[in-house]
Amino acid sequence: MTSRQTNSQTLRDRGICAVIPTYNNAGTIADVVRRTLAQCLDVIVVADGCTDGTLDILQGIEGITIVSYPRNAGKGTALKRGFRRALAMGFSYAITLDADGQHFPEDIPTLLQANQQHPGALVVGQRKGLETMPRSKGSKFANAFSNFWFAIQTGRRLKDTQSGFRLYPVKKLHGLSLLTSRYEAELELLVFASWHGVELVSVPVGVFYPAPAERVSHFRPVRDFTRIFILNTFLCVLALVYGLPLAIWRGLMTTLRTVYSLLFFLVFTIIVAPPYALYHILFVHSLEKKRKGLHRLIYFFARLVTYWHGIPGVKFSIGNPHQEDFTEPAIIICNHQSHLDLMTMLMHSPRLVCLTKDWVWNNPLYGYILRDAEFYQATEGMDVLLPKLQSLVDRGYSIVVYPEGTRSLDGSVSRFHQGAFYLARQLGVDILPIVSYGAGKVLPKKGKYLRKWPIRIEIDKRLGPEEMQAFGATPRKQASGMRAYYIHRYTEMANRIEQDV
Repeated sequence: MTSRQTNSQTLRDRGICAVIPTYNNAGTIADVVRRTLAQCLDVIVVADGCTDGTLDILQGIEGITIVSYPRNAGKGTALKRGFRRALAMGFSYAITLDADGQHFPEDIPTLLQANQQHPGALVVGQRKGLETMPRSKGSKFANAFSNFWFAIQTGRRLKDTQSGFRLYPVKKLHGLSLLTSRYEAELELLVFASWHGVELVSVPVGVFYPAPAERVSHFRPVRDFTRIFILNTFLCVLALVYGLPLAIWRGLMTTLRTVYSLLFFLVFTIIVAPPYALYHILFVHSLEKKRKGLHRLIYFFARLVTYWHGIPGVKFSIGNPHQEDFTEPAIIICNHQSHLDLMTMLMHSPRLVCLTKDWVWNNPLYGYILRDAEFYQATEGMDVLLPKLQSLVDRGYSIVVYPEGTRSLDGSVSRFHQGAFYLARQLGVDILPIVSYGAGKVLPKKGKYLRKWPIRIEIDKRLGPEEMQAFGATPRKQASGMRAYYIHRYTEMANRIEQDV
């Protein structure tokens, strides 16, 4: 499969279509649409009251969806109708580009990449070299004017608020019913998205400006500048009474969610857990019963956090198609994204033990519980660890290892180390892959605040020694092969989940 075919399929997997509004672009529309089809399998063209044969040309192109109406209503109306058709067809995102040939459909993969890195964001194609392009004074002034007022109305800066080459999260668009009918609607969409906390991302894209005599423009300087002035006056007033209160409320709620989760954790570790843990440590004489009691405590807390609203605003779900019950020991591996990963792992069973980092093992709040529950430091080395882990396996415990060793900054799957696969071979147990999505977006590495985002855990099929041979003959090759498997599984999960964020 070529990279173009891969990108086209990824666009469809992520619920992304292209929307092309057009008004009397008979000279360029066929080329733009066919080049877009080469990049994107799903193209919606909105014929906005065309009178020059554009509609006849479109009807001769297979594989596109046409939305048409007899009277020209303006770009804002065309976008609105295109988005509504995209939503009706089940799409989550729409890439818009102009029909006059100004934008390069070949830049669609750039917008796709930005969507993968920033799911749910509104991506703006910032036109490269715009300052040196031969444009009219009116066009240059309109762009600078728009950029200035956008910054005033939102407190954010974008260098190209007039670019029509964008990727919209159509399920998160606000103000569609209020949208003005003409081309200033694109500014409105940016402003309303910003007010509602939608992430705005700029990526560089190419642009083509034909010679002045060849350009097709429907811009009417006096009338359209008057409309823009009235719109910006209205948006400035609305920013004070609507946009600013929304931003304050959103920041307050983010802070409150984070404080609540921190207090939830502190109350449990300082008030609830110590009496229970100390009772088992001091008064339960059977070593095995003591350890089981501490494991039940850890399991209970993990389920509190994940299922009983320890993280407000986060929807948690599990996929377990093979009905794994964790009764048979295994080396459990999982991709590593966040501090929350331990909670999302330990909530599955009280018979799980993690290899931890030194600072976790020595933590003054809960380190004593982990130590007495036989959680071991990964830095101890294999010669020291193997006898201890063999004892755990013999007693029915599974060992949790994060092969990446450290949390990923952006959720991507980093290089796998071979230690987990070496342990599985030495201990004679299965590998049990678990794939995690979303924890790194709720609380990313170096993040300070909890975000609202879904967390999904999928438990895959156990892999015995013979099945692991398919990933490689040695632990090192198995680590590399398993990483490729995780990249595929994580991408599959992200494509599916990020359509609804």
